[in-house]
Amino acid sequence: MDIDAAYLIAGAVGAAVGATVTFVWLFSERRQNAVPEEPTPLVPPGAQAVLSVLSSTTVLLDSSDTVLEASAQAVALGIVRDRRIEPDEIRAMVQQVRRDGQVRESNLTLQRRRGLPAHVSVRVAPLTSRLVIVLALDRTDQQRVENIRRDFVANVSHELKTPVGALNLLAEAVAEAKDDPESVVRFASRMQTESERLTRLVQQIIDLSRLQNDVASDDATTVKVDELVAEACEHSATESERKRIEISRTVEPDLLVHGDRAQLHAAVSNLVENAVTYSPEGSRVVVTAALAGDDVRISVADNGIGIAGPELERIFERFYRVDPARARATGGTGLGRSIVKHVAASNGGTVDVWSEPGAGSTFTLVLPRFQHDLDEEIL
Repeated sequence: MDIDAAYLIAGAVGAAVGATVTFVWLFSERRQNAVPEEPTPLVPPGAQAVLSVLSSTTVLLDSSDTVLEASAQAVALGIVRDRRIEPDEIRAMVQQVRRDGQVRESNLTLQRRRGLPAHVSVRVAPLTSRLVIVLALDRTDQQRVENIRRDFVANVSHELKTPVGALNLLAEAVAEAKDDPESVVRFASRMQTESERLTRLVQQIIDLSRLQNDVASDDATTVKVDELVAEACEHSATESERKRIEISRTVEPDLLVHGDRAQLHAAVSNLVENAVTYSPEGSRVVVTAALAGDDVRISVADNGIGIAGPELERIFERFYRVDPARARATGGTGLGRSIVKHVAASNGGTVDVWSEPGAGSTFTLVLPRFQHDLDEEIL
């Protein structure tokens, strides 16, 4: 091989090596200077922040209906379980939204794993081409209040019609018996009874409307428990004497509570009056007041008909009567125990009940004890 050929080959090899090194160097520089492409996030930026401030329960689903985001309330309501939508009704709404992209709304009743059913308003909407959002507003409390309001209006209407209708009929009877003095006196007496029943009903409705928020009264003052019990027993003295019922009372000395005196008088009087009303003739009603820790417990026990277990859960509902026929005969409105419950709540206390059918009942009003030296400084 001559010298010129060797030089030519060496030059070609050198050029190839140089080109290769240059290419590698340029490729390396480009890789170092290139900005890596970030994958497109599945959840749009800012979506989590928006979802976190919504008052509704929120659930975010991907294309396979797997839960990506869910608020704690969604689990509590039973909407989400194991990263999946649980209720069949909501799953069906999600599928409908995926098919046509239209927003779906519905009011559903969900059976929770624990506790009472939940009433929710559900809204399902597409968030992106792949994501679907489920919004659920818990309306259980609103539904309960609406049911109470509806029942209250219906019951008030019914209860008012009874004495008003009776008064109307008795007035016609008096007019027709104007020449019969004895009949007039008898009808007038019954009119007075119905009038008193109507007055009591209206007054109790007014009392309940004042107490329904369970807030402390502006007229709170120091109340002596012995005086409160004595006045309540005196309130039912006439009826107890007529039925030959002994009212026995035992009150620890120097017991004080702080609250609205008129409200507390109404509550204790209602308990004593109910005990006398539902006790048989010749029986005994026992009223006690004692200190238990930091609480004053005012108990009223009777030997009446008693209350069955399932009815105990409803005993403080408005217009609820254990024995409707007997309540009508005695003029009971079914509002007294509800008033006691709200009075207790408004004055920082509670009301308990024990009862057995045929063995009688014991209602206990529990109120915080008032101590002069300490509590007056706080007040």
